[in-house]
Amino acid sequence: MANPSARPAGTLGTFAGVFTPSILTILGIILFLRLGYVVGSAGLLTALLIIAIANLISVLTSFSLAAIATNLKVKGGGDYYLISRTLGLEFGGALGLVLFLAQSVSIAFYCIGFGEVVASFFSGAPVILPQLIAAVAVGLLFVLAWLGADLATRFQFGVMGVLFLALVSFYLGGIEHWDSQILLANLRPPAEGPPFWTLFAIFFPAVTGFTQGVSMSGDLKNPGKSLPLGTFSAVLLSIIVYFSVAVLFAAGEPLSKLSSDYSVMADISHWGGLITGGVIAATLSSAMASFLGAPRILQSLAKDKIFSFLGPFAKGSGPTDNPRRGVLLSAVIAGITIALGQLDLIARLVSMFFLISYGLLNYATYYEAQAASPSFRPRFRYYHRYVSLVGFLFCLGAMLAIDSMSGIVAIAILTAVYLYLRSTDIPARWADGRRSHLLQRIRSDLLAVGSDSDHPRDWRPYILAFSDDPERRRTLLEFASLIEGGSGLTTVVRFLTGEGAVMRKARQEAEEELRREIRPYRKDVFCRVVAGGDIRTSLETLLQSFGMGPLRANTILLNWIGDGWDEERRAILYGKYLRGAHRLGCHLVVLSSAEECWEKMAHTISEERRIDVWWRGDAASRLMLLLAYLTTRQEGWSEAKIRLLAINYPEDSAENRQQLQELLDESRIPAEFVLLPSADTDTVVKFAEDTALTFMPFGLKKDEPVDMFGDPAGRLLARLGVTALVLAGQKVDLDAEPEEGSEGGLAVALDALERAERRAALARKEAEEAVRVAEKKMKEIELSGGLFDSSVMKQLKTALQAREKADEAARKVAREESKSVMAAKDLASHGISQGNIDD
Repeated sequence: MANPSARPAGTLGTFAGVFTPSILTILGIILFLRLGYVVGSAGLLTALLIIAIANLISVLTSFSLAAIATNLKVKGGGDYYLISRTLGLEFGGALGLVLFLAQSVSIAFYCIGFGEVVASFFSGAPVILPQLIAAVAVGLLFVLAWLGADLATRFQFGVMGVLFLALVSFYLGGIEHWDSQILLANLRPPAEGPPFWTLFAIFFPAVTGFTQGVSMSGDLKNPGKSLPLGTFSAVLLSIIVYFSVAVLFAAGEPLSKLSSDYSVMADISHWGGLITGGVIAATLSSAMASFLGAPRILQSLAKDKIFSFLGPFAKGSGPTDNPRRGVLLSAVIAGITIALGQLDLIARLVSMFFLISYGLLNYATYYEAQAASPSFRPRFRYYHRYVSLVGFLFCLGAMLAIDSMSGIVAIAILTAVYLYLRSTDIPARWADGRRSHLLQRIRSDLLAVGSDSDHPRDWRPYILAFSDDPERRRTLLEFASLIEGGSGLTTVVRFLTGEGAVMRKARQEAEEELRREIRPYRKDVFCRVVAGGDIRTSLETLLQSFGMGPLRANTILLNWIGDGWDEERRAILYGKYLRGAHRLGCHLVVLSSAEECWEKMAHTISEERRIDVWWRGDAASRLMLLLAYLTTRQEGWSEAKIRLLAINYPEDSAENRQQLQELLDESRIPAEFVLLPSADTDTVVKFAEDTALTFMPFGLKKDEPVDMFGDPAGRLLARLGVTALVLAGQKVDLDAEPEEGSEGGLAVALDALERAERRAALARKEAEEAVRVAEKKMKEIELSGGLFDSSVMKQLKTALQAREKADEAARKVAREESKSVMAAKDLASHGISQGNIDD
């Protein structure tokens, strides 16, 4: 894309560059030739509703335009520029291309309308005359557009003068013809008339033009100020004009004449001839606006280098960078459209493309605002993101209501271009709003995930791949992609030793170099270079701090360093560094693969690939089985067979076979198994002969990696092909149920609390009853006058028993409330308070 600073400064202001092309396109042929028909067919009230709904789209989209245009330094391209810088080059490129074609075809439509009006002056004219006149009009407008926007704008000033006089003539005539009785009679629709949405479809093209000024953005002195001000002014003035003209129609002629006579506007006007001039001016001004807008969209599209075949159209001419090549192409498209003659289908598609552009402009603004990016700071303050969302939904609804089939075809064309651009993988030449939107979604998702506790069913590999060897790094990252299984994430890590400002710069350079190196073969990994005084400290710091919220590294992956390293260096790397990582709960995976072994595995077809898992029944075994399964989810491995080689059984018995089969059934991982009670290193080598990939457990013994037989791992690895040594750093559960884990414990605590509270309530009730009985007996004793006869003694004994029962009930209440408190504490350990339960 061209350097923005090199682009010539615009020369047009708000009135000439935005208001004029917008208002002249809105006040077009619909106003002069079809608005009367809409009022006559629908009645005044329904006609005003149609005008209101259609203009609501204009108003809502104008709010979106004002917000997004005051948040960017708008350059050439109008709608295309705004949408591409927000939704990305795929959406922008697809819309820009179809919008250029739509506006170029619109030139032909407006010129044919002009040709039909002029041809009506000649009685007995040949059928082809309107097309010939339209072709001449295209030629004249082409000259104006070729000479530049300044001259074309001066031509539009003259057209605006004619339109102004035509409207003055109509308003004067409308006042003269005003009849309140006719107005009251015309409020309701006629007995028989076209459906509401049919009339809406006839009128709606009247409001498709308020963004014509946006297409001139590259020619404006101050786009951020002129675009919202000019567009709002044009829209508001057009609303006043359409509403007032509709009322004057309804107060001047009966519905029957309005619906049958397209020239009724001239009959009502004070000087009817000016209406004909207004029709001619309206058609030519709309065509001129499209002639100015379409080439500038094409030029901006070409400068962004989205479509290579558009390259020649990036060049402009003169001090204003006038896109003359685009003007010529627009003229050719308009000429071909006029020659075809059959325009109805294309006309409907053009309306749909305009609606799509308005809808995407609304959605782009909502998208940008919804991302909550600190960079979204529009100077236009009277805006809310839901205004744009409503505008988008209204545009979608209007498309379906006006012509659902044309809308579907238009969306299909736009989608096809979008998918083509996605498939070409064109590098973006600017920052759009998608990354901000993704970051906001990541924030929301992290907060949502962080509010829930970890569960074994949610585990997936988050890998830190350590690699300082560029020659072996590609193999390591390709293996990481296998064990991710399309569900994990990998970050490749390099360590640098050193401190200070020089090392900070070296770290940045090393990270960029690492990113460039791996980009050709893996674009779905992250890069991290860590600098510190020593590698061990850097490693421990990285493992404790890496990640965000609940996303933490859980798997360390690195290459086997081989026998070329001396024992001391190997012991430092594996014994000290990896032991520390293991103690922090990370799984360890060490890949051993000679280059020729990896190439052999890569060229083995999927059906012949076998993955061996050496099983000991521990956490490492379950982790290896899971990693083997994840490998089969990758392309090229879906037909690979998993073979489980169990060495933890003393004999190959039916009972042990059944136990192992049940374990596989519970894990839901398809695999065949072999029981090997007396396996040794020779057994491993023998089975590895027909295996593409082997997963084997290992341990750390006196700072040295050892195989599953307790021998130095290097001896066995030297005899094997592609092998992954695995050491589990935490519990691995392959058949965890949803009710297990912290959620299950929470459910138990909730049930315990409920039972404790129920028992406590019952105990309180018993205690209250016991106290009541005791108090009653003591009162009876007092009433007896203190004479201790046999009956009083009996009452006293009963009262003492009641008091004792009351005391016991009180103790029971205390016990049950204590249980309730303990259950509540158990809940609190899960992050839930009693208040949450009550709510």
